[in-house]
Amino acid sequence: MDTIEIGLWVTGGLLFLVVTGMRVAFAAALAGLVGLLWVFWSKRGYDPEDFGWALTVAVKTAGQVPHSKVAAHTLSLIPTFILIGYLAYYAGLTRALFEAAKRWVAWVPGGLAVSTVFATAGFAAVSGASVATSAVFARIAIPEMLKIGYNKQFAAGVVAAGGTLASLIPPSAILVIYAIIVEQDVGKLLLAGFIPGAFSAIIYGTLIVGIAVIFKSVGPPVRGFTWGERFAALPGALPIVAVILIIIGFVYNPFGEQAWGTPTEGGAIGAFIVFLFALWRGMRWEQLKAALLETAKLTAMIFSIIWGVLIYVRFLGFADLPGAFSDWITGLEMSPMLILICILLAYAVLGMFMDAIGMLLLTLPVVYPAVMALNGGETVTAAESTFGMSGPMCAIWFGILVVKMAEFCLITPPIGLNCFVVAGVRPDLSVQDVFRGVTPFFIADGLTIAALVAFPGIVLYLPSLAQ
Repeated sequence: MDTIEIGLWVTGGLLFLVVTGMRVAFAAALAGLVGLLWVFWSKRGYDPEDFGWALTVAVKTAGQVPHSKVAAHTLSLIPTFILIGYLAYYAGLTRALFEAAKRWVAWVPGGLAVSTVFATAGFAAVSGASVATSAVFARIAIPEMLKIGYNKQFAAGVVAAGGTLASLIPPSAILVIYAIIVEQDVGKLLLAGFIPGAFSAIIYGTLIVGIAVIFKSVGPPVRGFTWGERFAALPGALPIVAVILIIIGFVYNPFGEQAWGTPTEGGAIGAFIVFLFALWRGMRWEQLKAALLETAKLTAMIFSIIWGVLIYVRFLGFADLPGAFSDWITGLEMSPMLILICILLAYAVLGMFMDAIGMLLLTLPVVYPAVMALNGGETVTAAESTFGMSGPMCAIWFGILVVKMAEFCLITPPIGLNCFVVAGVRPDLSVQDVFRGVTPFFIADGLTIAALVAFPGIVLYLPSLAQ
């Protein structure tokens, strides 16, 4: 049995472990260790006397992964981004954002739902966690919508779908993880998420207005706010604007000079600004302690997944499965664009059974090289490429597409993590209610992904300015 066959068997075993309920971190680490043992032992002809040697080498190879990868400077972005989100919640920024959006937007049909989407987009700009965004707005927005007669399923669906925007709008933990796996520029990837994230929010808002116009009882408008009341609500959103400007400045200096620092420094300063605002708003020690503990828990969970999956990735390198998959993909007698669409559809199916981060970590080591090969390689120029963009730009474009697919998977049954979170926060809602409520947003996500595929400039405009 050659290494490719070993890779396929181990990958099949990994998928079986995940589908049967084992945590991705443990399943990937176990599969990677077994795969490394299998590959090393096969090189000695499965001699029983060499089993101990193969096991020792496999354990040493796997043991090098956690420190060598997690010690990377780039990963320090993740805890700072998560901390920004939790501090913003305890500082009351979420409610201030929702109130500002409500006063300015709620007068349109379905206005309170549109306000929720725009408020979640604003909160996404200081929080990299979709689950946290959904949980926060389930407490804030759903009671407001139910109070004026919204359908409870629709209200829950708006919050669950709006929460997915945190995966795309920087600061985004998933974008950072993608950049680390494919070894691309984190700053450019974060820049690339702004316009598609805002575009997704606008598509969601447009869909809500259309539904509210057709079905009058779904989302009655809210009127009666004066211009004075609208402007009075804006100062509460200023820290969000400050954090956005800081992150942009530390990734791409809009004045045409060198960037002011690294994304990590921007995240740290953003967290400090939100911390000061939280103190000014009266945050107490218990709230700060809760924010720090929640940040530590979520960071530990993400890092554990990264550790486990990178052990599996190390095995894939020894098995040469990514290279074999790339050769197979490029050898298909199909249009490269059709192959790309099939890959995205495969992500939609896979996301029904896996969480977003685990799905990307497990698939990208194999799928990313294949997509780059379809475009002509990582060093190809735009003129010589298949998709009309250079290798680095293709990596950014594909990253945004994949993360958008991960957003889509956060609301698809049966796993749909955001839907479970909303149902968990609201005892009056079942998971089935939330899944019914998010159904219209499948159409919105489909349109958004189609637009990003057809018009790559939506993704690549800002990164191209930073070259």
